[in-house]
Amino acid sequence: MTRSVSPPRRPRRFVDPWLYVMLAPSLILILVYAYGPLFGLSIAFKEYDIARGVMGSPWAGLAKFRYLFKNPNFKRVITNTVSLSVMKLAFRFIVPVTVAILLNEVRSVPFKRAVQTLAYLPYFVSWVALSGVFISILSPTDGAVNEIIKAMGMKPIYFLGDPDIFPGVMVVTDVWKEFGYGTIVYMAALTSIDPSLYEAAAIDGAGRARRVRHITLPGMTSILVLMFILSLGGLMNAGFDQVFNLYNPMVYRTGDILDTFTYRIGMVNAQYDTATAVGLIKSGVSLALVSGSYYAAYKFADYRIF
Repeated sequence: MTRSVSPPRRPRRFVDPWLYVMLAPSLILILVYAYGPLFGLSIAFKEYDIARGVMGSPWAGLAKFRYLFKNPNFKRVITNTVSLSVMKLAFRFIVPVTVAILLNEVRSVPFKRAVQTLAYLPYFVSWVALSGVFISILSPTDGAVNEIIKAMGMKPIYFLGDPDIFPGVMVVTDVWKEFGYGTIVYMAALTSIDPSLYEAAAIDGAGRARRVRHITLPGMTSILVLMFILSLGGLMNAGFDQVFNLYNPMVYRTGDILDTFTYRIGMVNAQYDTATAVGLIKSGVSLALVSGSYYAAYKFADYRIF
């Protein structure tokens, strides 16, 4: 008669309670600063009175949202935000990719490193500091750019006061500040291309233009698609720091974006309930864009978060 042998019992996994103690400060910070403020979203549905507080203020339902969608200024700032974001998004791809391809063709390593360093430096400078520089350079009276324009016999241009020119200034200055970071990303992508492909193409008589067209660009396709898709999630962020430090009431028609509009309503006019409603709308749209962009990245670029 054979005895049945029971499988050996697995020892219980012991977890040191001090690990939870070490984790507690981080969890408390997340709960207080990330989840705690979500309670304040209820202000968007109330006639908020700072004296009564969030709990004591009467409910207003969707009145603030109806007010916003009937407000012509709200429609204008949405248009400005999307148009400015799309222009920035387009040039943030064109310029870094072009510079990365040009640097990839340079054979002098010291020159290549010097250009990369100089292009990357503005990325670390805040818009608070850069805004003062651009205001001085683009001044219509004694700015360096307008001094050159006047020397050529033309009238000075009010770059930061003309609503038709202001969006272009925002795009150019943003690309100048940010393209260095993108260049490094695309330069890293170029290192994954097999050098033997260039050698074989050169032996077959292909010039640099053909090598770029048939080897470099196809080799960068995956990272280009991934970076573009992931950038779509920030379509509602047109750059608050930049616009806030450079705009003025003269360019509200084309330069006012959602973030600056929210700032003026909430911080200047003290309409906290309406400002919260604007922020909630923006957060909802951004959530949809981020979710859609990550799904597209997984579908077309095989990108996974984990």
